[in-house]
Amino acid sequence: MVILQEMRRRSSAIAWPLIGIVVTAYFVYHAWMGDRGLSAGREIAQQLFLAKQDLAAVEAERDALAHKVSGLDPAHVDRDLLDQQIRATLDLVAPNEIVILQSDKAP
Repeated sequence: MVILQEMRRRSSAIAWPLIGIVVTAYFVYHAWMGDRGLSAGREIAQQLFLAKQDLAAVEAERDALAHKVSGLDPAHVDRDLLDQQIRATLDLVAPNEIVILQSDKAP
């Protein structure tokens, strides 16, 4: 009987710290590996970095197209750009020009 009381007293003395350790471990795990944890934050930062790179590439392409379109403005037409567009669209070539065909595929 005395042994049983001693085991209950010691188990209650151990139980609360053990529960505290388990609860703390639970929160530490989810702070590190959870949906909004540190590892998820790193992954989101990597995705943001890649998205910013894609945005910069698309903006550069848009700026190049805007510059090209501005050359075709009816108020002030860039004759070289107009000639280039007409030749590309209608497949026209002057009799004294040499045409070199290129494949779009990379070797």
